[in-house]
This record gives sequence, structure tokens and C-alpha cells, in this order.
Amino acid sequence: MQVPSPMERPRVLLVEDDSGVRRSIQLVLHARGYDVRAFSSGALALADPASISAACLVTDYRMAGMDGLELLRGLRAAGWLQPAILITGHSADFVAASEDRDRFADILEKPLLDHRLLACVDRATGRA
Repeated sequence: MQVPSPMERPRVLLVEDDSGVRRSIQLVLHARGYDVRAFSSGALALADPASISAACLVTDYRMAGMDGLELLRGLRAAGWLQPAILITGHSADFVAASEDRDRFADILEKPLLDHRLLACVDRATGRA
């Protein structure tokens, strides 16, 4: 597989508080040719000015301090309009409690399947 040049590598903003899951997703996306900016919290992601240049957000739902929905709201308030993908081990809780389900292009349940995650990110970044 030919790896795209840095100019051709869409940036994915990844926010996941579990370091093992975050690293695994980061490696899968990087191997697919994405430039991945990974953070352990929504606050750290929002503090990085480069986050606004991401072509796609992949975020966990339940995280300490700021959940994935609050992160997406913060990015939208900053003018970011790209697609977002939610990953969660608690999809029933999210669907039951949220009127904002349609704000996410896709919702994936943990444990993640690499091929499903890649298909969602490819669609969100226009590479499908």
C-alpha cells in the first residue's frame, strides 16, 4: 500500500481517554494514511488550535471532565463544521439521553472493529 504524502493525508482528531484504545485507533488510522492528532481529553483537544483543521473527529462518548457530545459542541462553537464519529461502550445510554444523536455521522459501539471504523472515517473524510 502506498502511503499518501503529508499534503494528501487528511487530519483526524481523535479524543479517547483510554490510552490503550487511543493508541490502537491511532495506529489503525495512521496505517490507513491519516494524519492523527490524538488527545486524552476534550479540553486538551479544544486547547490545540490545530484541532480546527481536522477533516474528521473520532471521539469517545464517556470521558472524565467533558464527554464527546460536549467536545463536539465546543468545536462547533469554534466554527468547525466537519463530520464527527462517536465511539461508545454505552450506546443505549447515549441514545436514550441524547437529542443530539443526529450530530454524529456515525456511532460505533466498543469493542471496535477496525474495518467498520475505517469505513466510517473514509466516508467522513471523503475517501470512500
